[in-house]
Amino acid sequence: MSKPLTPPALTVLRMLCDGPMHPYEMQQRIRTCHYDEAVKITPGSLYHTVDRLAAAGLIEPLETSREGRRPERTVYAVTSAGRDAARNRLADLFARPAQEFPALGTALAFANLLPPAEVARLLRARTVALEALLAANQTAYDALRKNGIERYKLLDHELTSTRLRGELDHVLALADDLESGRMTWTDSDATRGTE
Repeated sequence: MSKPLTPPALTVLRMLCDGPMHPYEMQQRIRTCHYDEAVKITPGSLYHTVDRLAAAGLIEPLETSREGRRPERTVYAVTSAGRDAARNRLADLFARPAQEFPALGTALAFANLLPPAEVARLLRARTVALEALLAANQTAYDALRKNGIERYKLLDHELTSTRLRGELDHVLALADDLESGRMTWTDSDATRGTE
């Protein structure tokens, strides 16, 4: 693969580093390990990703079997090239911050299309949703830890909690500034020329 590994490709390689398996089993483990909370991956994209990785030589089919009337299942294994590609991509993800474009950033960039009071109201509503997400993430984290999942397997949950707390603090501060009048949509530079 000449392009960097996508998050779904890295997920498939990660699954296969634990041992050979078929895509349906990968899909089950992705849910069980909660990787689907860190990576957007659907069953369709999973099978497409498996096909692309096999074509690139990063994984290889080991066997194909059929049980009863079920469809054929091909068991795949990671190749040494696939293992190296996963490690290299992972090292790159750790070392280099990527420019991401969260939807909230878009909304904030264009906030002045709405009245400040409406933005404050919407931000207050967002805080409720953020608090619920934060609580749900913490509940899942605590349950996984209680079930014996090691902390190193939950670092993405920790990042999610940190991100949600940071966003919650920022949104609350913005709502406070809008409601108090410390921030408005008045452009002070535009009014200077008329004084």
